[in-house]
Amino acid sequence: MSKLSKAKRDKRKKHQAKRPFLRLNDQQQVQNHAVLTNEEGQVVAAIGLQGRQWLLSIGGQTMGNAENPVPMLAMLKHLANVQEKEGRKVELQYSEGLKELVTALAQEKGMELDAYLDELTAEFQSVDAEAGEEDQAQAPAADAAESTEAADADAEAEATPADDTKPQA
Repeated sequence: MSKLSKAKRDKRKKHQAKRPFLRLNDQQQVQNHAVLTNEEGQVVAAIGLQGRQWLLSIGGQTMGNAENPVPMLAMLKHLANVQEKEGRKVELQYSEGLKELVTALAQEKGMELDAYLDELTAEFQSVDAEAGEEDQAQAPAADAAESTEAADADAEAEATPADDTKPQA
């Protein structure tokens, strides 16, 4: 080896482009494909792609992952509809890639994109309606149970004489 070989090698390495290398256990970056924002511009929920997994993030926390983003997109659209019914202004934006994917699935079923998403969100609305009916059915039963317990407590209080001389436990 010549005396200059180390200097030549160092010079060559210095001019080479830095090549990234994948570290062990290093996560791939998440690419956002759908974002639900409120009127202040804050992100409420998002759908992202990490490698081959679609991730659903709500409130800054990852809530789940799947191989198909369509149910998650329907969930975000339903969330946007609920927020708008409550008087909050929200905006759902999604990428062209996700839009093309959902459009292709809609065309397989012979539907337009918006009609297909509305059909998927209708499933969430029916679940909400069933839960609301169940809550309403349980509410009168709970009110009746509370009134019965209150009446029993009043009757018991009237039946036992209040004796101030004895310490009460």
